Amino acid sequence: MSFSDVIFDLYGTLIDIKTDENAPGLWSEMARIYGENGAEYRGEELKNRYFATVAEMERGRGLRNDAHEAHPEIELQYVFQKLYQDRGVEADMALSVATGQMFREASMEYIRLYPHAKELLTALREHGKRVWLLSNAQAIFTRLELRRVGIDGLFDGVYLSSDYGVKKPDRRFFELLLRERNIDPTRAVMVGNDGACDIAPARALGLAAVYIRSNISPQEPAPEAELKLESMDLKKVRSFLLP
Repeated sequence: MSFSDVIFDLYGTLIDIKTDENAPGLWSEMARIYGENGAEYRGEELKNRYFATVAEMERGRGLRNDAHEAHPEIELQYVFQKLYQDRGVEADMALSVATGQMFREASMEYIRLYPHAKELLTALREHGKRVWLLSNAQAIFTRLELRRVGIDGLFDGVYLSSDYGVKKPDRRFFELLLRERNIDPTRAVMVGNDGACDIAPARALGLAAVYIRSNISPQEPAPEAELKLESMDLKKVRSFLLP
């Protein structure tokens, strides 16, 4: 089977990451940062206000609570900005984004590429494949993290849910990429670690699929896919995509 376009999920497929928005010391550190910028909070108070503001902005969207997705349908910089505004500080977007990025760093235990991820992306491009990223993610976090792990220049296009207000498994997110980039679904393949979010909607739109059960995959039966892997093995993915 020959593909012209390969679409990747990111977290749990190419990048292994662990974050914790309830990490010890996180909210006291964030309260310190807010205080330095004129917004006085106690740590527990700031934590409660953060989650309440996120819930308010997410209301009615029916999000699944996956920690690595970091509230993908909203733009978190507006949450951090509102937390300043609630204390009478008119924070501009630069400060709000910077605060969000400090939050991500403080809440992250680790981030790293899965073995052979960079080699896979490089090989696909060397063989003339177009390579796309379609991720449930926050742009203010993910664009930095792509650079951090060294794969930011290896995609023909990057589509992040926070930029579009829609997330997988909503077919509109897939259709947007297919339409904007003139991708023929019959010659495209989706590579992901989530049967409900990555694989099912891709196959419903006529794409082939590669499913990888990774350490942060949801607990679910393996979905129907052209290639199913019960553990992370990007060498096998490469062999399938570049036979």
